[in-house]
Amino acid sequence: MNGPHDLGGQMGFGPVAPEKDEPYFHAEWEKRALGITLSCGAFGAWTIDESRHARENIPPADYLAASYYEIWIRGIDKLLERHGFATHEELLSGRKLQDGAVPKRVLKADMVPAVLAKGGPCDRPVETAPLFVVGETVRTKNFNPATHTRLPRYARARTGVVEAVQGSFVFPDDNAHGKGESPQWLYTVVFDGAEIWGEDADRTLTVSIDAWESYLEPA
Repeated sequence: MNGPHDLGGQMGFGPVAPEKDEPYFHAEWEKRALGITLSCGAFGAWTIDESRHARENIPPADYLAASYYEIWIRGIDKLLERHGFATHEELLSGRKLQDGAVPKRVLKADMVPAVLAKGGPCDRPVETAPLFVVGETVRTKNFNPATHTRLPRYARARTGVVEAVQGSFVFPDDNAHGKGESPQWLYTVVFDGAEIWGEDADRTLTVSIDAWESYLEPA
């Protein structure tokens, strides 16, 4: 979708300024935000792609004014309400007012190291061979969905070269909306700066993105 998360080089937001020796957390509450996000994700009620879409749907003014972990918590609020674990009133009050949905599983403290070590692999087999090969020139499709997509705005309708065939993976555009995993081949595609940013771009720059097969067509 086209939302506040997908800045794509828009002007007015200032330069990217990495913080030197940045700590993992800037405040104690951020640790809790991470823990809440992980423990709620373990409920088994939504996918990582649905959680990303929940964050993308935060109103732009609220999104851009929020810090990283504030965005995470606002996304979790949406998911807890959507899946019946808490009502809007409960989230505002911080108190249980009625029985909610029952999680499929509960992440307990002694389970955390093993669960984090296992991760969440999203590679899946597909029966077809990849349509594109390394070195092939391709063009990304031009679409502007209201639903979730991993193809950024700045890389739509652009011509690039396949840099790598990464394997086959869950297709997030479907998985975010309960349509199944629909795995596809995934490619790394590299674009030169002028193709992305226009004739005034730094000619020494390239931009690489990971693109699912249905995002691409032969150039």
